[in-house]
Amino acid sequence: MSPTTDDHEVEDHAKGRIISDAPLSRPVPVALRYDPDSPATVRFVFPGNIEWSFPRALLETGMRAPARRGDIEVWPCGRVQTVVEFHTDDGVAVVQFDTTALMRFLRHTYAVTASTTTR
Repeated sequence: MSPTTDDHEVEDHAKGRIISDAPLSRPVPVALRYDPDSPATVRFVFPGNIEWSFPRALLETGMRAPARRGDIEVWPCGRVQTVVEFHTDDGVAVVQFDTTALMRFLRHTYAVTASTTTR
């Protein structure tokens, strides 16, 4: 999928899998967003307009080795999956993504950042 851009903002879409105690995980659509006006931050938007913002560097690092900052933890899960864990006062949401979807999103953010800095 190619990103949608509006004034250089990036929005990619990915399928996450909510991991729980249930025998089957549930797929969930997630909008991955990036605004070059806030180049250090990425946003993951879940159904119900639930949005988590966190440092792009945390996503980058967490795809290679476990990383945590505040309420967000990211780590590789095998060779092709990445897990993002969101902590709240109500509990923890664990969402597994295909690493390729997250890498594609990061590439799109780098491309937008490069094009806005070379103008």
